[in-house]
Amino acid sequence: MKKRVDGPDHAPSGGNVQSDLIADLSGTLAKLADTEPPPRTSAVTRLRNYFLTGLVIVGPLTITIYVAWYVINLFDLWVKPYIPAIYNPDTYLPFSVPGFGVIFAIVALIMIGALAANLIGRSVISAGEMMLGRMPVVRNLYRGTKQIFESVVAASNQSQSFQKVGLMEFPSKGIWAIVFVTGTAADEIASVRPQDDLVSVFMPTHLLPPSGFVVFVPRTSVVPVDLSVEDAAKIIISAGMVNPGAQKRLAEIAAAAKLLPKTARPIA
Repeated sequence: MKKRVDGPDHAPSGGNVQSDLIADLSGTLAKLADTEPPPRTSAVTRLRNYFLTGLVIVGPLTITIYVAWYVINLFDLWVKPYIPAIYNPDTYLPFSVPGFGVIFAIVALIMIGALAANLIGRSVISAGEMMLGRMPVVRNLYRGTKQIFESVVAASNQSQSFQKVGLMEFPSKGIWAIVFVTGTAADEIASVRPQDDLVSVFMPTHLLPPSGFVVFVPRTSVVPVDLSVEDAAKIIISAGMVNPGAQKRLAEIAAAAKLLPKTARPIA
């Protein structure tokens, strides 16, 4: 008695389907694995990579520590001569205590700010400002310096800082630059071009990011960008080498890979 042989028109059995799927998966994995291995790096190339990696790690840390140490010593040099000897630890210790001048200056500023918050302190400060305002040369210096400090304090406040990030065509048409929208223009400036709805924009310079230009442009000239101020600052400081969007996408992929079960993860 002859056995029945399934022809091409007959449906395959469950075992054959599983075998075909395994064969297809094996073929796909073989194609993915059939790639040339990365070229082996030489010892000189590895040493150069190690050196650059160490430079990236140590360089910013060293510069930060050096600048912080310089600022601390500078404050100590300015403030310590005004500290009474009874409160100065250098009087009792055989060595100098670094940073005590900074601490003393912070405490003194807090006390002055607390004094200015009450009625008596405000009266004393107002009387002093009136005296300085009557001096021909000193009043201009005092007012300009006060405006600079008030601007710095206002910029450090989250409610008064950059509102959003945008793009604006600069320095010519077709060339786009990152700008920070700081708010609407003052009434005196907006009255010059009331039909344009002027906004104040800060355009940082790429060579020196803390500096830049404050310009007043029509609101329609600024294209809003869904980007945080921190990410925009990273792009400017790194000359465009840091792409926050790509970093965010890589972080999402890595987080998604951690959530996958072990059986579903690709084989390394």
